[in-house]
Amino acid sequence: MMQKYLKTLFVTVSLLASAQASQAEDKPTIVLVHGAFADASSWSGVISRLKADGYPVVAAANPLRSVKTDADYLKRIVTGIEGSVILVGHSYGGLVINDAALNEAKVKGLVFVAAFAPEKGESAVQLSGKFPGGTLAPTLDRPVSLFDGTKDLYIQQGKFHAQFAADVPASQASAMAATQRPVTEQALSEPASNAAWKTIPSWFVFGDADKNIPSEALAWMAKRAGARDTVVVKGGSHVVMVSQPQIVTKVIEDAAEGN
Repeated sequence: MMQKYLKTLFVTVSLLASAQASQAEDKPTIVLVHGAFADASSWSGVISRLKADGYPVVAAANPLRSVKTDADYLKRIVTGIEGSVILVGHSYGGLVINDAALNEAKVKGLVFVAAFAPEKGESAVQLSGKFPGGTLAPTLDRPVSLFDGTKDLYIQQGKFHAQFAADVPASQASAMAATQRPVTEQALSEPASNAAWKTIPSWFVFGDADKNIPSEALAWMAKRAGARDTVVVKGGSHVVMVSQPQIVTKVIEDAAEGN
């Protein structure tokens, strides 16, 4: 009797494990693309939650060199992933996913996290200045000249907390300021060559206290894109994925489920 019971238990557990594995295989891979002045670790809180819910995750290291080359790099990452993909971009990363997703059949959704969703020909600089409220320019440090004539931009560390991550604890913001990744001046001025949001469903989440991209601009882009859903985080800074990872994760999972 005991042997029969154990055999039945083993079969039940095996079937359950198989069903769970199958369910995980059905979930799209979430590809997270950070923006300027950040790095892939800015997604840490989101990654842990997505993985706990069974989603495969890739946090790409965005080169932040130019929209075209960054998008080409992302396309190569997407090409190497089996199954469907949800692309998630923060800030400048929105331009990158918007460009990379066009004609990629496996990309089932775009999530813009405090991110640019440009029309063809629009740049980050143009969109951030479309409405009042952005205060990034005065906080930038002296540009670093590169060998090819381009310039790298950083936010002054002493101004990083208030400008970029006001709703993040000071100690954490200080570490983020010290480890920030620079973006080239060229990348922020480069016009988008595509507008993937015209053919791929989109979701938006951003804070109403964003100082890098005015919330009015973000709301305008979401409306123009016909977003499936737009979530506005009260008091949220430019890095809502850091300060409110649970909210951002929910929006991403809604996109993954097509809600």
